[in-house]
Amino acid sequence: MSHELKHVFASLPQMERGVAKVIGGDPKGNNFLYTNGKCVVIRNIDNPAIADIYTEHAHTVTVAKYAPSGFYIASGDASGKIRIWDTTQKEHILKYEYTPLSGKVKDIAWTEDSKRMAVVGDGREKFGAVFLWDTGSSVGDLSGHSKLINSVDVKQTRPYRIATASDDTCGSFYQGPPFKFQFTLRDHSQFVNCVRYSPDGNRFVTAGADGQMFLYDGKDGTLVSALGGEKAHKGGIYAVSWSPDSSQLISASGDKTVKLWDVGAGTAVTTFNLGTDVTDQQLGCLWQNNHLLTISLSGYINYLDKSNPDRPIRTIKGHTKSIQCLTVHKKDGRPYIYSGSHDGHINYWDAETGENDCFSGKGHTNQVSKMVTDQAHELVTCSMDDTLRYTNLSKTEYSASDVVKMDFQPKSVSVASGGLSLAVCIGQVVLLKDKKKVFTLDNLDYEAEVGAIHPGGTIAAVGGADGGIRLYSIQGHTLKDEGQTVKTGGAVTDMAYSNDGAYLAVIDDKKVATAFTVADSYSVKNEFYGHHAKPVTLAWSPDNEHFATGGMDMNVYIWTVADPDKRIKLSDTHRLHHVSGLAWVDEHTLVTTSHDATIKQWTVAY
Repeated sequence: MSHELKHVFASLPQMERGVAKVIGGDPKGNNFLYTNGKCVVIRNIDNPAIADIYTEHAHTVTVAKYAPSGFYIASGDASGKIRIWDTTQKEHILKYEYTPLSGKVKDIAWTEDSKRMAVVGDGREKFGAVFLWDTGSSVGDLSGHSKLINSVDVKQTRPYRIATASDDTCGSFYQGPPFKFQFTLRDHSQFVNCVRYSPDGNRFVTAGADGQMFLYDGKDGTLVSALGGEKAHKGGIYAVSWSPDSSQLISASGDKTVKLWDVGAGTAVTTFNLGTDVTDQQLGCLWQNNHLLTISLSGYINYLDKSNPDRPIRTIKGHTKSIQCLTVHKKDGRPYIYSGSHDGHINYWDAETGENDCFSGKGHTNQVSKMVTDQAHELVTCSMDDTLRYTNLSKTEYSASDVVKMDFQPKSVSVASGGLSLAVCIGQVVLLKDKKKVFTLDNLDYEAEVGAIHPGGTIAAVGGADGGIRLYSIQGHTLKDEGQTVKTGGAVTDMAYSNDGAYLAVIDDKKVATAFTVADSYSVKNEFYGHHAKPVTLAWSPDNEHFATGGMDMNVYIWTVADPDKRIKLSDTHRLHHVSGLAWVDEHTLVTTSHDATIKQWTVAY
């Protein structure tokens, strides 16, 4: 009995309006990296479905950059901590750890020999530091700013120079090592968001919230010109990235455009329009080999096309916020994974390639709590926006009409043959047939937590916070209480019938999973122990002999119904985050998801 990780479908970068996002590039040109929550996400630039995730920070990670050697990555977090770790091994062994600042790290830059690094951000006594990577001893002083420093870069040729950009509307120029403050660059009228040296070291450019960009001499820091004259962009500029040959650069702006500049001429050669919505503001960019990448406020990663500036070559979608639930459905024989997140966003993924997209149209406006697919090939979702939605999976767009408004917030939804759905809401249980409410149970004498309809469509089981499972028979359009209650040890957190209807599996907050035999009037078949924190999600394998449970202890267990001692433990499935959803692609492939906005597929062998 074994398991191994098969695929990782990574989260998108976590974005904040008006805050620049740094994307790091691999010096060998294969990967790019960014941060989301406590994770650093490394993705292959040619095939972004190939991803690796670093999860060793205890606080929100704000920036990550490759060393020029390509062997190490330095990542900085909201507490001012820098971790330098290995990129060549799967374990990403920590090499060094420092705390150069007392506040959020905003940017990191290495010298070309990978020996020194400059770190800037927020702090109490200072807003920047330069030190040797292996000892942490200081090699200069990044003084001269009165507010937090947003950006830093180091000239990649000798003699070394450092330039910084700050919220105090100024840039600063330093010579070294040891690095000493030389003078202030006072050309911007608002926050300076980004500073970047050209790869050959001859020039550096600053970009600001005033929509202006200034070009300076790389060696002595004198002003050369303003790119684009008075205004480079209509909105604030958040990021710039140079071409590998130092002759051009791209700039990403809040005016929802990215511009490609000919530096010698000082003019924009191409303007890429990325949309009209507020989520199309551009907050980050990276020029790597022939790839031009930008990040929208929505978190979407765009690959720009120089020959067609109005349409990216590809847009990588996914989740930026924590995923709450997922399910799997086969379409034309191919398995697809559907995932719903905290912000109401639903995404679907090809389980084999990782290609993904989201539904078009207007969907849920709040957290998607639970999702299932029915026999009519519809995705049935319940959300904290007090609605149930039925979405046709062959159309992949939300239907405005197939929305059922609930009286109370739904927590759980399940379906059965014959067009039946059961929604368990706060203080109410609702039976629906063909997308219409046909029966409501009100004034319950217990707190209903989760419901499940028997695949045959004859019984509805409702689990309560009191540890009781009430069985209602479905007669026509009504739920009839037969007075039958099955007891478990604690408050029910999730439950489901096996696909053949033979068993009902239940998990409770006393960390126990129980399988009941349906035909034998719900007698206990077996009890399963292993979780050391509350299990919250459960999914049956298509073989009906195994089911998986995931919990707050970050572990997933796969249980064998007939033998409680035969189990597979997947520990630390999503480090630092509890497992929020489980689904099976087939009897040997389990999908897990979590609040790290990542989906993982595991191959299981019995």
